[in-house]
Amino acid sequence: MKVKKSLVFILCLVVAISLVLVGCGGKKEEPKKAEQKKISIKMSVTTPSESSPWNIGAKKWAELVKERTNGRVEITTFPNEQLSSGNQQKGIEQVAAGVTGASLHSTIIYSVIEPKLAVVSMPWIMPNNAAVDKAMKGAPGEKVKDLIRAKGIEPLAFGENGFRHWTNSKRPLATPDDMKGLKIRVPGMKMYISLFKAMGADPTSMSFSEVFTALQQGTVDGQENPISVIYTTKLNEVQKYMTICNYSYDPIVLGVNKKLWDSIDKDTQAIMKKAAEEAMALNIKLTREDEAKQLDEMKKKGLQVNVLTPEQIKVFQASVTSVYKEQEPIIGKELLDLFVAAGK
Repeated sequence: MKVKKSLVFILCLVVAISLVLVGCGGKKEEPKKAEQKKISIKMSVTTPSESSPWNIGAKKWAELVKERTNGRVEITTFPNEQLSSGNQQKGIEQVAAGVTGASLHSTIIYSVIEPKLAVVSMPWIMPNNAAVDKAMKGAPGEKVKDLIRAKGIEPLAFGENGFRHWTNSKRPLATPDDMKGLKIRVPGMKMYISLFKAMGADPTSMSFSEVFTALQQGTVDGQENPISVIYTTKLNEVQKYMTICNYSYDPIVLGVNKKLWDSIDKDTQAIMKKAAEEAMALNIKLTREDEAKQLDEMKKKGLQVNVLTPEQIKVFQASVTSVYKEQEPIIGKELLDLFVAAGK
């Protein structure tokens, strides 16, 4: 009898404890979602003109991101390297260090912090837009993104500065002999210095913000840039001759400081990346569509233009084979071959 009473007592105790536990385990409070903080990003852009495809693309990205995040992410663009006092290399370094949140810079400037990136702009490595699209949207472009990412900048999308051409105040350029003795401003990339020396010119490097004045004052005889840059910055007003040669391709990178990027939630990252791709697609479209019109307008204002024939280009190519030999150990044969194959 005592055993039965004990068992009944234990059973009642178990039931009572279970009821208490069920009562305590009622509705749990849902954890409150962390309030998303507002993100403000300063963006450095190289070119000064508000009408340039660079600045139009940068502003489009800022506009789309603000709209699609309901104003939570706000991007302010600063043209003409305002944030780095006109120094493009410093502009890249500021993004990598997190001093500036984002930027639109050419891979030519990126090559200062990663010399392998000279591969994209090697002489005549990509002869036309079809080759460019194949390379930059394929494996070669992914390799470029990896190199940039390793330097502390997340590349969201490629835009386009375009194919670079030559201008000068002395004479038309049809052969390497015509280059001899000309003082040509080039970007701060060792490859360009070697390239123009191989063609017989006297290259000098300076910040882009100084180029117009240097040409105007005769400090240098010429320079090289895509049509859109020459047109929007009015370099044609201080130059007499232009040679269309597609000698070097120049992509631009919409990049964000890597630490800042990694701190942003995945949903917002997706919005920002998609907006970057759309903005840079607009940049590329404008760059390519406007070239013929811009060139025609510069001709009407007195710029004398000659277009190199395929045969003339071959002569120039033969004069710069030493540049490929010099750069291969720096770039790496595998990466160089990848771009060469894409350009065929």
